[in-house]
Amino acid sequence: MRKALLLAAAVLGLVVGATALAAVTRVVAIKSTGFQPATRTIQTGDSIRWRNDDTVDHQVVADNGLFASPVLRPRATYTKVFTASGTYRYRDALKPASRGTIVVKGPPPSVSIAASAGVVFWGAPVRLTGQISSGAANQVVQVWARPWGQTSFVKQADVATVTGGVWDFSQTPQVLTEYYAKWGNRQSATASVGVRPRLTFIRRAPWFVTSAKAGGTSFAGHFVYVQRKSSLGQWVNVKKVILGSSGARRFKVNLPRGRHALRIFLTTNQAGSGYLWSNSRTIVFRKRTK
Repeated sequence: MRKALLLAAAVLGLVVGATALAAVTRVVAIKSTGFQPATRTIQTGDSIRWRNDDTVDHQVVADNGLFASPVLRPRATYTKVFTASGTYRYRDALKPASRGTIVVKGPPPSVSIAASAGVVFWGAPVRLTGQISSGAANQVVQVWARPWGQTSFVKQADVATVTGGVWDFSQTPQVLTEYYAKWGNRQSATASVGVRPRLTFIRRAPWFVTSAKAGGTSFAGHFVYVQRKSSLGQWVNVKKVILGSSGARRFKVNLPRGRHALRIFLTTNQAGSGYLWSNSRTIVFRKRTK
């Protein structure tokens, strides 16, 4: 019984809390003497309902053009939800001397950004997503990028938000790239996406073939390691291979009889500026002869 009462009290508390946090609607009356009250303060997500209590028509119009009511006949109303904090000044379009102000409290307008992956292999796309705090659709979000070696960011695209204020953009970075989103004068945090050179690794017994590729970078003269997976699950270097003029090399590996798991590994130093270390796919095979 005691547990049931405690549970009921907890549920009631959650309901009360949720009710307290629910959005509310505040009324501004339109009278012959003007807007009453002339200034209303609300929280983000709350609404203002203008009600024409006069005997003649009125029209509510924001100074910055963000909202405008139809012509309100006596007793008609107009409601506006405010999803972004700030100060909104407005007037009566049919009686310009009548002015009012809505003050919206809450977090400042913002735009977010996130990358689908922090590191990708060269040639793979990355998906950038985010959201604007107003939750409005059809808002323009700019996506800016700064690839490694560039001193400034360059705009990549203008993206329109969809339901909920969500935006989405995909790009294939060629090198380590930083991104940010911009919505009006609001800028997001910076998201970085690292790029690894793409390594191929093929077995054509008794040979192996490997190559490295990343944009216009030449890997001629760079070296990679052939690694074998030990019984403890660790990758151990078994051979150093210097890549040829085309960034590729054919080679043999002296291995004992038995089962082997091999891969190619490229260090960050050998990958070069703007790239991270990389590895190829793993080749598993069994050597039956010495």
